[in-house]
Amino acid sequence: MNVKMNKKTITIIGAGNVGATTAQLIMAKRLANVVMVDIAGDLAKGKALDIAEASPLGGLDCEISGGKDYEITSESEIGVITAGSARKPGMSREDLLRINASVIKSVTKEFIKYSPKAKIIVVTNPLDAMAYVSMKASELPRNRVLGMAGVLDSARLSFFVSQELGINPTKIKSIVLGSHGNSMVPLINHTTVEGKAITSILSKEKIQVLIDRTKKGGIEMVNLLKNGSAYYAPAASITRMVRAILKDEKEILPCSAYLKGEYGIEGCFLGVPVKLGSKGIEEIVELKLDDIELKMLNESAQISKNLIKKLED
Repeated sequence: MNVKMNKKTITIIGAGNVGATTAQLIMAKRLANVVMVDIAGDLAKGKALDIAEASPLGGLDCEISGGKDYEITSESEIGVITAGSARKPGMSREDLLRINASVIKSVTKEFIKYSPKAKIIVVTNPLDAMAYVSMKASELPRNRVLGMAGVLDSARLSFFVSQELGINPTKIKSIVLGSHGNSMVPLINHTTVEGKAITSILSKEKIQVLIDRTKKGGIEMVNLLKNGSAYYAPAASITRMVRAILKDEKEILPCSAYLKGEYGIEGCFLGVPVKLGSKGIEEIVELKLDDIELKMLNESAQISKNLIKKLED
């Protein structure tokens, strides 16, 4: 029996740490067959083979392959884009923006050529701008292109709260909106601990410390790892989004979505709560925000718009 006839396929573009770990998690959870593509074809082949060789040990019933040629990605359900450059010494943010924009445009066009009905999850930074580039390059409707950041940022905040309180992190419910970075917008009024408002448990000062650590979560990992950035938590976040789409779960998760008037914001990608299902983004959920949160969200949106403007200048 050909397994591929019975399971959908997820393509992961970029076989680095984030891409390969995502592939392994999707396989371990038996969600779908996986194809990894990378400009370094043998790297993608090698990592795919390594994951595949673990199949008998875990009783996995999915297939995985890798290579350089996009023909092997044909008829994928979802494309996860992790490809791109990291910022190097002497490189400006604008340099990184343009380099990665070129990569995202190229890989998106190649992928969508073989999977025109797919949804795309963008992971490459700067995230909101890269999601915009991918949407334009693919010419897909906005519900089928989204970015991963809010799931990761929310998970980090929940974990930091759980550490502070000494309880299981699954007892914490939090949501972080806005851009991925210093302009993210943690919704403290929507953060709960076993159903109780976090503001009734922790002081404003302590909450602010946890917010600041969440905003610096990425750089904290870079400083600790010395030669790289986070990949386990990002991969788990991607996998959560993939599962919601594949299983049509209608789960509400914070994702980067293209806004057309929601929250009074238009013309950019930004982290907001969305309902994820088989069609991709099936609804953008508009939570009630206070004036401060709304102001912060608009400031975050302006950063996203400025990056888009730099690309179009």
